[in-house]
Amino acid sequence: MAKLGFNPLQSLTAAIKVFESKKMAVVLLMGFSSGLPFFLTSRTLQAWMTQANVDLTAIGLFSLVALPYSLKFLWSPLLDRYVPPFLGRRRGWLMVTQIGLLLAIAAMGFQNPAVGLRLLAVNALLIAFFSASQDIAVDAYRTDILEELEMGAGAGVYVLGYRIALLVTGSAALILADQMPWPLVYLLISGLMMVGILTTFWGEEPATDVPAPPSLKDAIILPFGEFFHRFGGGKALIILLFVCFYRYGDALIGNMVTPFLLKTGFSQTEIGAWQGGLGLVATIVGVLAGGAIISRIGIHRALWILGFLQALSNLTYFALAQAGQSYGLMILAINVDNFCGGLGVAALTAFLMSLCNPRFSATQYALLSSLFAVSRDIFTAPAGRLAEIMGWPVFFLFTLAAALPALALLPFFAPWQSHEEPPLPRPGQ
Repeated sequence: MAKLGFNPLQSLTAAIKVFESKKMAVVLLMGFSSGLPFFLTSRTLQAWMTQANVDLTAIGLFSLVALPYSLKFLWSPLLDRYVPPFLGRRRGWLMVTQIGLLLAIAAMGFQNPAVGLRLLAVNALLIAFFSASQDIAVDAYRTDILEELEMGAGAGVYVLGYRIALLVTGSAALILADQMPWPLVYLLISGLMMVGILTTFWGEEPATDVPAPPSLKDAIILPFGEFFHRFGGGKALIILLFVCFYRYGDALIGNMVTPFLLKTGFSQTEIGAWQGGLGLVATIVGVLAGGAIISRIGIHRALWILGFLQALSNLTYFALAQAGQSYGLMILAINVDNFCGGLGVAALTAFLMSLCNPRFSATQYALLSSLFAVSRDIFTAPAGRLAEIMGWPVFFLFTLAAALPALALLPFFAPWQSHEEPPLPRPGQ
């Protein structure tokens, strides 16, 4: 007779085992390739321009080169419709964008911010365009290659690779710039794009019997129609509302946590050390833990559990607001908030992947992720005014309440007692 009962060690081993496949190694390295260009047109470039004595107005205007990241959904249908003549639809586009990035980043080694801002701006815009396009291709590849119970783990290792890349270009690049000229730093970083190129060769193309849309018009229109047809109009709108607000409470915290900590009396050095150090580690651990949990209980139940933990973590800042300048509580709040935020990232990322039809995954994922990003930026804009009106303790209670409407939508499309909806048929099944 089979033994009944729960074996924690066996359950933990099974949860960890999902990370051991070749797919996860490929997704990890693609996460690194995605994260590598991000700071090269923002924080790292700002450091170079400041060292070259470029005025602050010009440095501020360079933030506009990041627009491709917000607008990438506009050309995402191209990556669904057209198939490059090599490596297949997903890996082919990965190779195109990665070679473009290698050349564009290397070209920055021949720029001089002190005398050629226009050329520098065009070069930075090219990097941002190829980087945003690579993100489309990576998101589509990750969505197509992973099975449903692998999606949480895939989200975790992707974020891990992305964060490692941010450390390379956000920290290591600045350290190198004290030892060598900035153009040489960019040339060296361009060589790291070989990680993505070699990974694209190494990875397997998702099965190819899912046809591309027959025309560009279809590639633009069909993803919308298919999504609403699959779920029905009412349920589809509820899901879109959920995507907008699932991380709303956490986003409000993220928008105001640094001003709160400074006004509470903590120094910039203390905040930077804990947020950028252990806070980063806590986020990575949270995302990986979220991935393991999703692999065991499924995406729908994970949305409930991880969503409630994400919301409840805001109470640590409420406690800190009541206690005042308590270093112990500050460390606890930062780490609990980042860990639970990582859980929420894993749950939402896996859910977005599960919503995509492999035929249109580039367009559907780009649209869903853009909807989340734009709604987050718009709805968190009043956070400062709310904190002024309410005071910090009430504001943090409000952020907890702000997380609840999204959770209240879950019964309409992911009721706790139901089994997971059957995943979309995967290519080859």
